[in-house]
Amino acid sequence: MAKTYERIADALRQEIRTGRMKPGQRLPAETALAKEHHTSVPTMRDALAELLAEGLIDKRHGVGNFVRERRQRVERSNARHQWEKDRARLRETERLQTGTTEHDTGLTAPGLEFRAHYREVRADEDLAAVFSVPVGTRLLRRSYRTFLRDGDAPFHLATSYLVHAVVASNPDLLDETKEPWPGGTQNQLLTLGIEVDRVVERVTARPPTWEEAEELGLQKGVSVIRLRKISIDTRGRTVEVSDLLIPGDRTELVFTTPLARW
Repeated sequence: MAKTYERIADALRQEIRTGRMKPGQRLPAETALAKEHHTSVPTMRDALAELLAEGLIDKRHGVGNFVRERRQRVERSNARHQWEKDRARLRETERLQTGTTEHDTGLTAPGLEFRAHYREVRADEDLAAVFSVPVGTRLLRRSYRTFLRDGDAPFHLATSYLVHAVVASNPDLLDETKEPWPGGTQNQLLTLGIEVDRVVERVTARPPTWEEAEELGLQKGVSVIRLRKISIDTRGRTVEVSDLLIPGDRTELVFTTPLARW
């Protein structure tokens, strides 16, 4: 049986989702809400804490509670990998037309801002094991952030790793100013004669660090999804490892698995 604060939270949730309470609208004071719902202020605070954790409201200290402005939702499907592979061999003019963020959100490039930062790092035990290289091997670490032009937080935090010795034969792949690269990583690998055969994704969830919560604009209680994407080439080598931290309040992961018919 639902507790009192859960029933109140559900009533307020429906008001927000049906549009009776608009984005940016200030909620009545906690005392007024408690009186309206015939409950105590502590119970009302518990109900509001539920909505805060779900990302439906923002609490501005000393000001009040507000319905949160709707953020762009992202649908990330496993079908994107074949789309990326098909796109990698298109003419550059076609590759320039759209990127993976546009694919996942339905947005267009003029409304987006992309940032990339490269630096060399040494493989720790974790990455060395995934790449099957010695600990201390030189890697190229690439950090990516994509924002709505008028947004305050990136869609996710992406960190990609490549073995430096593998990609160094094409100097353009070491230059962050070449980003965003038309056709993405699969086209970059294609310039080296590398074809991705399969992608392995491992998904976990955890609370964010305070730095991650701040950068992603997460409310207290919202978890992040950690997705590790491992790209393996036709020779069985791991050629790229990508770690994504995805906000759990505005991302949906969709996995469709075709089944062989009897």
